[in-house]
Amino acid sequence: MDAHTAYSEVLAEMKKHIAGKEDTIELMFITVIANGHALLEGVPGVAKTTMCKAMADTMQSDFKRIQGTPDLVPSDITGETYIDDKNEVQFKKGPVFTNILLVDELNRSPPKTMSALLETLEERQVTAAGVDMQLPKPFTAFATQNPLRIEGTEQLPKVLADRFLVKIDVDYPKIEEEEEMMRLKEHEEKVEVRKIINTSDILEMQEKAKGVTLPNEVVDYIARIVSATRTDMHVVMGASPRADLSFMRSAKAKALIEGRDTVSIDDIKFLARPVLSHRISVRSTGGIGVHGIIDGIIATLK
Repeated sequence: MDAHTAYSEVLAEMKKHIAGKEDTIELMFITVIANGHALLEGVPGVAKTTMCKAMADTMQSDFKRIQGTPDLVPSDITGETYIDDKNEVQFKKGPVFTNILLVDELNRSPPKTMSALLETLEERQVTAAGVDMQLPKPFTAFATQNPLRIEGTEQLPKVLADRFLVKIDVDYPKIEEEEEMMRLKEHEEKVEVRKIINTSDILEMQEKAKGVTLPNEVVDYIARIVSATRTDMHVVMGASPRADLSFMRSAKAKALIEGRDTVSIDDIKFLARPVLSHRISVRSTGGIGVHGIIDGIIATLK
């Protein structure tokens, strides 16, 4: 199955449970094909967890979920060693050993646990008892977080947030979407999500995405956007070179699922907020939000 057909069918299945949110669903699918991880931010109750579960349901892959709590410790995620009846050291694998991982309310977890999880996501392995154990392939993590104004949340450090390919802002639904949501929930028990793709399909699409052409003018455009975040007067810390690579990988995946073999400037514009918003530190006295800064950069660059 080609990526364009796969995405169209995945979207159709997810729409059985989700009202609206097409851009969010597209970014989530892009994350899988780009072999990255995504951070979904929004207030409680805007279907962040539901979308992650529905996405996993369309894939014939192993799925596990972790609930972020103040008492969560690293071993709850990665696993732990123990001594068995024969006095031998054994390792019990944690939920991170899966294909699709959902980390609910990541920023309610202690900083030490956040660090352990994100290190595992970056390295894609767990080291225990001196042995490096690789995570399954494919492996994608979706982490949800609440805005900082919600009580009990912790600030996710930029150096850790930078490990995520994209950050997806999940806003309140429009009135018509809210009405549709109630109708969907009214008959939800009768609807089953059909499996569309499996792990082999995902790995094949990930390889095909690498072959999508990235024209020189797009490379130049990406570099100038990222560089502009470092010189803006309202920015304390601009995006690192990892942002360039995130643009490249996610843009190739976007082009592939839209049936194209070449990345366009419009792909980069669509991805600017998701790729950059969690990588920029803005001055509190600037009076301009991070999205305003990104939109201003896009508007001024030719």
